[in-house]
Amino acid sequence: MKSQDIVILLKLVSLEEQERASNRDGPSSREDPYSVRSLEASLGISKSEVNASINRSCASGLALKGGPDGHAKPNRRDLCSFIIHGLKFVFPAKPGAMTRGIPTAFSAPMLEPYLVAGGSYIYVWPYAYGKEMGQAVDPLFKSVPDAVQEDEKLYEYLALIDAIRLGRQREAKLASDRLSEKLLSR
Repeated sequence: MKSQDIVILLKLVSLEEQERASNRDGPSSREDPYSVRSLEASLGISKSEVNASINRSCASGLALKGGPDGHAKPNRRDLCSFIIHGLKFVFPAKPGAMTRGIPTAFSAPMLEPYLVAGGSYIYVWPYAYGKEMGQAVDPLFKSVPDAVQEDEKLYEYLALIDAIRLGRQREAKLASDRLSEKLLSR
């Protein structure tokens, strides 16, 4: 596994949720958002790396290939379990120096009602165009700050993951519960 595998899987989850919402609103005539080319454009990860990532995810059981549309589908239950119980050990997060960036973990706007930061500093993904100052936390992949600009659901998922990676037991539990609720309810 590589860290971008989790980002790509969560993007696929986000696309599924957007597709479900757009089906309620009527058909859409956009390019296939699940194509390797579209994933490359929206995530800033090369086509060859997107393809290799999907193959790794299918081999590990975190994704299943061959649905009716032929696209890989995230195995939501196993993905959730891996994120909650293993991700912080495989891809640990350490707060760094103060920098400008995009709020993450407990500091992300959509998590403020659920989680409260323990200190006066917020956590941010370093980003030149960010509006907040806080302690730097390296995102799972370098292009995450750009990718979340257009995808609110992906932003929420990645912020929840950082809350799990950075939080103490209570905060990590709250983030885990919220992530489980989001990933496992359809």
